[in-house]
Amino acid sequence: MAETNVTARTNTEAALARIAAIEPKINAFTQVTEELALNIADSVDERVARGEDVPLAGMTVGLKDNLNLVGTRTTCASRILENYESIYTATAVERLIEAGAVPVGKCNMDEFAFGSSTETSVYGPTHNPWDTERVPGGSSGGSAAAVAAGMVDAALGSDTGGSIRQPGAFTGTVALKPTYGRVSRYGCAAFASSLDQVGPLARTVEDTARVLNAIAGHDARDATSVPREAEDFTAELGRGAEGLRVAVAVDWLAAEGLDPEVKAGVLAAAEALASAGAEVGEVTLPNIWNGHSAYYIIAPAEASSNLARLDGVRYGVRATNPEDVLDLYVRSRSEGFGPETIRRIVLGTYVLSAGHYDSYYGQAQKARTIVADDFAQVFAGYDIILTPTAPTPAFKLDEKIDDVIAMCSNDIFTVPVNLAGNTALSLPMGLSTGGLPMGLQLIANHFDERTLLRTAAVLEDHYGFVCTPAHASAHASAHPVTEGAPAC
Repeated sequence: MAETNVTARTNTEAALARIAAIEPKINAFTQVTEELALNIADSVDERVARGEDVPLAGMTVGLKDNLNLVGTRTTCASRILENYESIYTATAVERLIEAGAVPVGKCNMDEFAFGSSTETSVYGPTHNPWDTERVPGGSSGGSAAAVAAGMVDAALGSDTGGSIRQPGAFTGTVALKPTYGRVSRYGCAAFASSLDQVGPLARTVEDTARVLNAIAGHDARDATSVPREAEDFTAELGRGAEGLRVAVAVDWLAAEGLDPEVKAGVLAAAEALASAGAEVGEVTLPNIWNGHSAYYIIAPAEASSNLARLDGVRYGVRATNPEDVLDLYVRSRSEGFGPETIRRIVLGTYVLSAGHYDSYYGQAQKARTIVADDFAQVFAGYDIILTPTAPTPAFKLDEKIDDVIAMCSNDIFTVPVNLAGNTALSLPMGLSTGGLPMGLQLIANHFDERTLLRTAAVLEDHYGFVCTPAHASAHASAHPVTEGAPAC
């Protein structure tokens, strides 16, 4: 907060007022926790008054609705958990609050994070602030839309196959998937446990780095959390591009369905980095296509296993008057889960079955290793890989919801990163001729978020603007939400 008369409470009140004004157009939240937010804001102001170091003092944040916070419902945008009250707080959320951030609500998402458009939520679809007839991406679409529309300063999402980065690309926000194990998954409802990672979305690279500073670090409650010394992810943001080794994944730019403007944007970003002093080369990672296929075996398999606990017995929606325990299980799950969730559970159960495990799940894990080897070979000679984040800018609501193949193609450039466990970031690289944001994906080696953010900062300076819907001209988008958008 730049002005000295701004407090955590006044910043929170301003965020809540903006949410009240434009949330009906966006549907970015599943619940707004006004009382809880103001109480946290007051405690932040008290800490500041005592002279405590509060690095994120008063920063308003949205939380994807698969992250637990005591005092809120954690529904995963599903009917089966619509009344589930959090009994503990996720580590990443806990650390945000310790750093002085103020959660103002839970953000809409695809049900159980299954989707690329935030259209499968039981609460209805989220609308893209750049054009409310378009999707914000998914599954962290509510988090991305809340940031893009200026309702919060930053947000947390989860990324299993691109669910932070792809909505970041669609909404013009900076969206980071940390290295697997960098941020604790404790308290985040699991989709695919070997792929999920919690990460931040914000309007600037610096804010993204500041949030990562707060949430990163080892957590003994998470067996997948990696013990590492604390790092300051803002430390290298001003170092420039000198000495960076950047690779353009040229085979990815030949992908079917890639928008020519998105391709041109990636090549222009490479030229900008070269002009700034980076060494730029071309590489191929030929197993992206195998990786995409492997993902859609591994992810549903792990989802099927994780969701088996939702059976109507311990918590969640329970069918009324069941005839027996089997009827309880079947009707509770059939009535509680939406169609996309059921489809993935059925697929995952099939590939894990005794007759198919080796043919599908076992082979997919081998393909995963090949994808990871591709990245390892490139990072032996380069620091950063440039690719598109998504093949196209945001598409219209209902355009792809019934086309499974078309919907899955949205994450073709993002899922290999999750399979390999690397870190990656989506950065706005300008607007299409239709006035919609386009996303550039930067991929770095394991635990090299500092180089990743440093490179993103160089490009952010090159572009010279923060991408918000206020950039949309009157003719560029038929239904933008620009009223009161943050200044560029």
